[in-house]
Amino acid sequence: MSGSNVWSRTREKMRLFPERFAQCANEAAVYGKCVAATTTGTQELRKDLCAKEFEALKICFTNAVSASVSNC
Repeated sequence: MSGSNVWSRTREKMRLFPERFAQCANEAAVYGKCVAATTTGTQELRKDLCAKEFEALKICFTNAVSASVSNC
């Protein structure tokens, strides 16, 4: 197995990540707004405050990566 083939495939997958993750812009914005809203003033972010929003973002990222990998 050629080492250059492995690196070529890896580079191609990495090249596609920004465009795949851009598909999750809405989920990222919702999660970011939740984090910002729960950390106003002196409040600190605590585990599970934005769990629903994080889960939606995680699912979107997972789907984006799966689509990226299956297309390579």
